[in-house]
Amino acid sequence: MKKIIKCLCLCFIAVAVSVMSAVVYGFYSLPDELYSFSDKELDMGFYTCSVQDNEARVSKTLTVEGEYRVNISLFNAVPVKSSSLTVSNRKYVVPSGEIVGLRLFTDGVMVVGVDDVDSDKGKVNPASGADIKKGDVITVIDGVEVKNSGQVESIISSCQGRELEVEYVRNGTRHKSKISPVYSVSAGRYKTGLWIRDSAAGIGTMTFYEKETGFFACLGHAVCDIDTGEILPLSGGDIVDAGITGCIKGRAGCAGELCGSFENTREGVLYLNDSTGVFGYLDSTPWGEVALPIALKGEVETGKAQIISTVEGTSKSYYDIEIEKLNPEDKEDKNMIIKITDYELINKTGGIVQGMSGSPIIQNGRLVGAVTHVFLNDPTKGYGIFAETMIKKENTIPAG
Repeated sequence: MKKIIKCLCLCFIAVAVSVMSAVVYGFYSLPDELYSFSDKELDMGFYTCSVQDNEARVSKTLTVEGEYRVNISLFNAVPVKSSSLTVSNRKYVVPSGEIVGLRLFTDGVMVVGVDDVDSDKGKVNPASGADIKKGDVITVIDGVEVKNSGQVESIISSCQGRELEVEYVRNGTRHKSKISPVYSVSAGRYKTGLWIRDSAAGIGTMTFYEKETGFFACLGHAVCDIDTGEILPLSGGDIVDAGITGCIKGRAGCAGELCGSFENTREGVLYLNDSTGVFGYLDSTPWGEVALPIALKGEVETGKAQIISTVEGTSKSYYDIEIEKLNPEDKEDKNMIIKITDYELINKTGGIVQGMSGSPIIQNGRLVGAVTHVFLNDPTKGYGIFAETMIKKENTIPAG
C-alpha cells in the first residue's frame, strides 16, 4: 500500500510540475497581442481562450471584427495569462513583383555631413559650435519652414552673417539651436559648413496592392540616407514606371545590384517611409490580376515557397525559394530567413541583389511576406518580412 501511495504521490508531483511548467512557458511565450482573421480558427494547441465579456470560448471560426480581451488557460482549466485579441476580415491583395522607380522628398532637410568653412580668419566650423550633427533633420531656419536645400542656401546666403535660429529633429526629439554663418573666401558667400540632402531616388520592387483602395506596399524596409543610415523623413514622393537594364551579380562579400532606368509615367503617390516598407496609393489599379489572401504569421511555414521578381526588362517571373527559419517575434523586417533555390535566378543574379527588396513571397496560395535583405557572405540567402506586418500600415496613412 505504501508503494502505491508513493507512486501516486510521485505521479501527482510529476503532473503538477508539468502543469506548472506549461503555465510558466505559456505565460512567457504566448504573445500579449493576438491577431486572427474572421475566416480562421484560432488554434493554440493545449491553450484555449475565452472572451472576458461572456466567457465564451474562442475556439471556433470568428466572424465578427473587433478587439477583445481574452483569458488564456491550459486545457481550458488552469489560468495562464490575459491577452488582447484583434479579429479582422482577411485581406486579399494582388502580389506584384513589378520593378518601380521611387522618388522621395524629405520632411525638412537632412544633415549628411559637417565641414569647415574657409573664412578670412582661417577654418571655422559653425555647425559644430551649434551642436548640429550628421543625421539631424533641420525643419525651420530663422522662423521659416524649410522644404529643400535650395531654400536653405538662399536663407544662409542672404543673412549677412547674422545669427540664425535653427529647429531640428534628432532621434525623434525636437531641438533648437543658434548658428552663425561665416563668409567663405573661396565660395564668395556665407556658409554654415552643413552638407544637406532633401531627396532620394532609386528602384525597388512593389510587394502588393489592393484592387479596391489602390493601397500599395514596396521594399519591406525603409529607404535610408546613404550617408547617415537614418530613415529619410518623408514629406512626399511618388512611384514611376521603371525597367531593368542590367544586373551586377552578387557574390560572397559583395552585394549585387539591379540596374534600372526611370520612365516619366507616374503610378502612384508615397505617404509613408517606415521600417517595414514604403507605402502609398496607386493612381489606378489594373483589374486583370488575381488577388491572394494575406497569411497570418502563424500560417507561414518553413519549407518550399516562391518569390515574384523582375530581373530583366519589365517581365516578372516566379522563382523557387526555401523558407529556412521563422522569427515571428521580430517586429521589424527580419521575420524569416530564406534561401534562393532556383538555378535560373542564381545564374542571372547570383541570388538576392539590391532592387529585389519587396519581392512578394508566395506559399500555399497565400502572400506570406516580402524579401528585405541579402546575407553579404551568401547572396543566395536573406531575410524576409511578414505580409501581415506590412498590411497593418494601411490603417496608419490617409486614404488615397
